[in-house]
Amino acid sequence: MPQDIEFHLPFPSSVNPDLEGARQRNLEWVRRTGLVGEGRSLEWYVSWDMPLLAAYGFPYAHGPALDLCADAMAFFFVFDNQFDGPLGQDPARAATVCRQLIDIVHGAAPASGADACSLAFADLWTRSTDGAHPGWVARAAHEWEYYFATQAHEAIGRLRGTPADMQTYLQVRRGIAGTDLPLSLGERAAGITIPSAAFHSPQLRIMRQAATDVTFMCNDVYSLEKEEARGDVDNLVLVIEHARPCTRDEAVTAARREVDVRVDRFQELALQVPAICLQLGLTGPERTAVATYVEVMRAWMSGYHAWQTQTRRYTSALQVIPITGPGYFDEILGA
Repeated sequence: MPQDIEFHLPFPSSVNPDLEGARQRNLEWVRRTGLVGEGRSLEWYVSWDMPLLAAYGFPYAHGPALDLCADAMAFFFVFDNQFDGPLGQDPARAATVCRQLIDIVHGAAPASGADACSLAFADLWTRSTDGAHPGWVARAAHEWEYYFATQAHEAIGRLRGTPADMQTYLQVRRGIAGTDLPLSLGERAAGITIPSAAFHSPQLRIMRQAATDVTFMCNDVYSLEKEEARGDVDNLVLVIEHARPCTRDEAVTAARREVDVRVDRFQELALQVPAICLQLGLTGPERTAVATYVEVMRAWMSGYHAWQTQTRRYTSALQVIPITGPGYFDEILGA
């Protein structure tokens, strides 16, 4: 099973001490917003343990910041499941429903009678931008737009039925994974503002891309059985198999190499960051913010990896959700 595959991520891992509190508050939030229904929907959602992902990925977050991260993780995965059924086979409809969410990013209020996804996202966006630096808001707005817009292109891939080339895969997968967003949420949770000259240095830009790629590439291995059963093609293992061709074991080994290359590059560039900060003339607090951001990226990579090797979302998906049916119990994303 892909869940047995091990990745070497040499980053420290810890768990937020407020995990149990986050679990309770997150459960209240998904119920209040209607993101998750009662009964079997709630039971299946609870088994994913999204607050555990937040506790692993953002161990430094406190109070409302931790709750925002946990609620955002809940939104990502419940929203993603909405495309496992007919919606995920209809690019035009996917683009239409996601346009409503993109409009919220750019200032529109949810429409009268809006679906639960729109209401939950509007709440997340308001909370995440409250008091945020304008530069952060602009960047996060672009990241959310990219995330929502690429859902239609994943649907196009399903209709095509065969994996794309590596470059096309990366453009779509980096969008639908939304893995830039947890790093941005990590900045907010850590209470840091990174100077633009540092954030856009070659070192930090490459490190950020490596951190996002590592996250979804490991995930592609662990979620392979679930995705392949549902006809998803934007998966690193399937892309490698299609391009070479090669055996499944060889493709998984190649996927692990893709991760290793990015981890090594991240570690190499992290050693250069202090010197870059000095060359840029950053103040002591600014250098501390950049160093904290490097730890934010490390914590996210190690935290996501720790969670995805435990969650029933991947280890039990094919036993809980029928292969021939939608990957959700409640349809909460309107047309």
